Amino acid sequence: MSKFFLDHQDNYQNNYQSCHNSQSWQKLEQLASQPWSLSQLFLQDVNENQPNTQSFRQARQQNFVINELGVYFDYSKQLVNNQVVDSLLALADDQHLKKQIDALLQGKKVNNSENREALHTALRLPKQSVLMVDGNDVVADVHQSLEQTKKIVNRIRGGIWRGYSGKAITDVINLGVGGSDLGPLMITSALDEWADTDICVHFVSNMDGSQLEGLLKKLNPESSLFIIASKSFGTLDTLSNAKTALAWLCQFAPKTTVLHRHFISVSANVQKATKWGIYPENQLKIWDWVGGRFSLWSAIGLAVAIRIGMDSFYQLLAGAHAMDEHFANTDFRQNMPVMMGLIGVWNSTFLKINAHTVLPYDGRLKFLPSYLTQLEMESNGKSVTKKGEVVNYDTCPILWGEVGSNAQHAFYQLLHQGTQKVSCDFIACVERYKNSNGRHASVDVKQTNKANHSQTLQQQHWLSLANCLAQSRVLAFGNQASDEAKNNSSQNQLSQNKPSIDDRFKNYHGNQPSTTILLDALTPYSLGSLIALYEHKVFVMASIWGINPFDQWGVEMGKKVAGEVYDCFDANINNDDLNFSFDASTNQLMKHIMQNQYASEQNNK
Repeated sequence: MSKFFLDHQDNYQNNYQSCHNSQSWQKLEQLASQPWSLSQLFLQDVNENQPNTQSFRQARQQNFVINELGVYFDYSKQLVNNQVVDSLLALADDQHLKKQIDALLQGKKVNNSENREALHTALRLPKQSVLMVDGNDVVADVHQSLEQTKKIVNRIRGGIWRGYSGKAITDVINLGVGGSDLGPLMITSALDEWADTDICVHFVSNMDGSQLEGLLKKLNPESSLFIIASKSFGTLDTLSNAKTALAWLCQFAPKTTVLHRHFISVSANVQKATKWGIYPENQLKIWDWVGGRFSLWSAIGLAVAIRIGMDSFYQLLAGAHAMDEHFANTDFRQNMPVMMGLIGVWNSTFLKINAHTVLPYDGRLKFLPSYLTQLEMESNGKSVTKKGEVVNYDTCPILWGEVGSNAQHAFYQLLHQGTQKVSCDFIACVERYKNSNGRHASVDVKQTNKANHSQTLQQQHWLSLANCLAQSRVLAFGNQASDEAKNNSSQNQLSQNKPSIDDRFKNYHGNQPSTTILLDALTPYSLGSLIALYEHKVFVMASIWGINPFDQWGVEMGKKVAGEVYDCFDANINNDDLNFSFDASTNQLMKHIMQNQYASEQNNK
């Protein structure tokens, strides 16, 4: 084991043993080797003596549901029974999960490879709280930053912040990538109904310039404000977009004026932001103990606060904090993040289900799957433990997703009739269209027309909910999910006919496990709780596997090699004799690009 890992071990990190050697792990392996059928699980042993009673039929659903904080968490369609859950809870005890949770929330250096805390939960602690880390009250720092953010937000929303010509800001453009983009983008989209300003917020992340170019054509430079959101202030994707935005604005006004009136930075690297040209009063600070994919609660959420206002932003934080409290203080069997994480481990590691999809049946959550893809795969896509040992078990599954109604016409075919096992999260909101006229509610329209409009929207909502519940049912029970299919199956058995070829094409396997998450309504508070639920799920899974979810060394080498390739492009830009020193494939690709680029330039002369 390297000295690096030994030097950065906190005592709590020695609390877990090599997980696959524990009795609970071996018990779970034994259980996983048995055949598992959701149809059978809904017909068996909660009450062995009365398997057909109504109380029995409800028992599974009651045992495997948690209803807290306006979140209804139903994992009864997972491939688990009480024995599996008990064994998973025993595994959590063997891995000292409670101590690991406490270490996270108390500000211990849980990110051992970078010798840092992971204090995203501190970003949503109430103002009266105290959390001392290395002799410093982190909560005081957080709320000081929130006050600075609030002042900037109020200046922009109140029309006080003016562009170079004296016009108020009409468009805010967030330049960021990864955690500086996906989280704020997802929240701004999800909570657009909560927006109480005409200021438009845009997000640009793509380094090739196409996204930014298309947006700049639509913007007024006099009233556009750019946020450079980069923890390190060294992310080339973001800085290349910032450089282009600066060049665009400098066509219309002096550089010093542009930098003062049209740029804000959110970064942990004040020196680099200042050197780039950001004025000190336009800088918002974050800390190195905030991981990028966990940073939306900080000033990285500036674009969110501009769009929905600080009051709603505070509600987002409050919802997340409520989930933090639930995570910290609730018995594991009734603890949503703990059970969600343990089931994830059961599916990935023991049942060998190596794919997971997130299916929100609400168009407002269209960016949630992309956000969770980064949150889970960048956090837990690891093959080395905190102790530096190579794992010999499966960790993070491949995760993707889409709005459920769109996914039904895209990849549900694979879920229902393909050869891959996939676990699913279905997400929906119970209440919708309470104020169906939105911002136009005060417009004088006929009451009948208003009622008809509301009624048709409600019908669409019920249709979406029906599809959500139906799809989870068909994935679980296959052919048996439909009464018509059951009748056809019974008739085939009575006539002792073998299934026809046509029947085989229409066969639904079922037995795809899923969890259904119902929010009472989509609000800043409930969205905060939902995001924190997934954050803590990721931590639980990492704690069981013994890996570090707070680093991402796997993204570094690609950046380094990209720099080397870029330098080679630059060095050979005017060379007829192209000479590269990479592998044969890369060399040939580079030659093809440069030769065709040169030919194109010659033709355009």
